[in-house]
Formats: sequence, C-alpha cells, structure tokens
Amino acid sequence: QVQLVESGGGLVQGGGSLKLSCAASGSVFSIDAMGWYRQAPEKERELVATITAGGRINYASSVKGRFTISRDNAKNTMYLQMNNLKPEDTAVYYCWGLVSPAAMTFPGDYWGQGTQVTVSS
Repeated sequence: QVQLVESGGGLVQGGGSLKLSCAASGSVFSIDAMGWYRQAPEKERELVATITAGGRINYASSVKGRFTISRDNAKNTMYLQMNNLKPEDTAVYYCWGLVSPAAMTFPGDYWGQGTQVTVSS
C-alpha cells in the first residue's frame, strides 16, 4: 500500500508564503513523477506543478515565478514553496505521485488526502 501525506497548509495573508510537503511511504519501489494539484470550491481540480525523477519540471502559468517545486528522491518527499500568494490561490492542494509499489510492476496514480491553503486579501 502506498500513502501520500501532505502537510504545511494553512491561512496566510496575501503576499505571504507557505511551504507544502508531501511524503510517500509504504510499499514504494520507485516514483517516476510527483506533482501538486489544487481544487477551489466549485471548480475542477487543476495542475499546479509536476516534477519527474530526473528533475524535469512543469508549472501552470498562473503560478510560474511564484511557486517552486522540488523533491528529495532519497526521502521520497516533495515540496512546494509558494511565495507572493494571492487570494485566487485558495484551494485544497493535493499531492500526486506516479508510483511503482514493487519491482516489475507498472506505476499507478496515487493521491494524498489534501491540505487546505487559504489566502486572505
């Protein structure tokens, strides 16, 4: 069983910063890619940023220049440093991982439970 657990969400004023973490645990053989998605009330879940095992990074245009994604492969942990936060960044942030739980298995999609980020104006 693979678990992804987020931490670091909270309430912050506009212009402030937060750092999210996502730790993968359990039966983790390898992680091909990890990423952050978010879902605001009454909106669809959207991609925020992704990072591959080799370090290739992709950002949504709305967060480029403000958010930084990184990962520690040795710790199976991913981070999202969020700077200059805006009220429109308010959402539940979900950790995603493309994880192989054992050798010789196809990777599958795994999700964390989500962490709330609220940015006040």
